[in-house]
Amino acid sequence: MDVEKCKVKIFGDGADKKSILELNDNPLISGFTTNPTHMRKSGVECYETFARDILSLVTEKPISFEVFSDDLDEMEEQAREIASWGKNVNVKVPITNTRGTSTLPIIRRLSSDGIKLNVTAMTVYEQVAGVAPVLSDGCGGMVSVFAGRIADSGKDPLPVMKSCVELLESCPGVELIWASPREILNLVQAESIGCHIITITSDILKKLPLLGGDLVAVSLDTVKMFYNDASAAGFKIRIRTAELQDQQV
Repeated sequence: MDVEKCKVKIFGDGADKKSILELNDNPLISGFTTNPTHMRKSGVECYETFARDILSLVTEKPISFEVFSDDLDEMEEQAREIASWGKNVNVKVPITNTRGTSTLPIIRRLSSDGIKLNVTAMTVYEQVAGVAPVLSDGCGGMVSVFAGRIADSGKDPLPVMKSCVELLESCPGVELIWASPREILNLVQAESIGCHIITITSDILKKLPLLGGDLVAVSLDTVKMFYNDASAAGFKIRIRTAELQDQQV
């Protein structure tokens, strides 16, 4: 598989400013997503300051910033404010709040008002089936299905993702995001089913050069890695076999 010929768009996922700027110059990267958890891990102290700073540098590629209120009215207010920060902003709205209350009513209002959304934190087909027509009837948008978390539960995410791809064929303007991938194989899987977008963190993106590699060469590189690390660590094992043989004699 040639990553440069992939139809699935790769979005960088994270909140490290240096990584975002490096990826912004990479022609393989079509956009970005982030979330409050990424921001906290990266040490972001002021949400708006960070977002506006990034948007002053990433001016063309789409980038998603997420609301974080648990109150639906305030969530809608945050969404409208975040959307005003840049023309390339997609506002991430979770499919429910923490009490499991559907956000579909505010999604409908926001999308009808022309606010580009990325509806997030979905794991089942029924959630996508409920929100996709709403986005399509509005200004379009993205739906993020957390395939990696589906896999973490011990279930194969491919059937869900395939069904969502088929569903969106009748929902123009709505793109499916393969969210929370765990390995480069997920990029291959997303491409194979016609998924529109996959979000990939910097750690996984570093493995892209391995894509399509010769497995025999991979085996040899692994052996070399173990050998070099043992040598660098100065590991030694005292061989006692000869001493035991001398004692037996």
